[in-house]
Amino acid sequence: MKTTKPYLIRAIHEWCADQGFTPYLAVKVDASTRVPREFVKDGEIVLNVGLEATHQLLLGNEEITFQARFGGRAFPVVVPIERVAAIYARENGEGMAFEVTERPEGGVVTDGETSDAIPDKTSSAVSPAPTSERTPGRPFLTRIK
Repeated sequence: MKTTKPYLIRAIHEWCADQGFTPYLAVKVDASTRVPREFVKDGEIVLNVGLEATHQLLLGNEEITFQARFGGRAFPVVVPIERVAAIYARENGEGMAFEVTERPEGGVVTDGETSDAIPDKTSSAVSPAPTSERTPGRPFLTRIK
């Protein structure tokens, strides 16, 4: 059975567009991810995937592809669906987070996914755990006002 992850990503993206919000993707970068490496921090990158920030955006079942400008330079971006850690609205942090797991030999695989539905409009998509409770390698989002 196919994963629901690409469908949920498309749904949150559409919801952001309908609300006038800016959809952001949090991505765990590895060799299969094509992004400008100079913008990767701690193995992660956050991408603006709004329609105004991207060209030829395709939210497919296997990968997300588009062209965007980074530092004034056009760059083709390719993000495998399994590398997406979260999609959320920049304006209020609402969205959905997914578990991204690695194969022990360094390959890319994730079938485990979690969703965090946010009933409270004041909550962020994923509340960061206190520093002492943070699990290494576990994605988290921080809401900054």
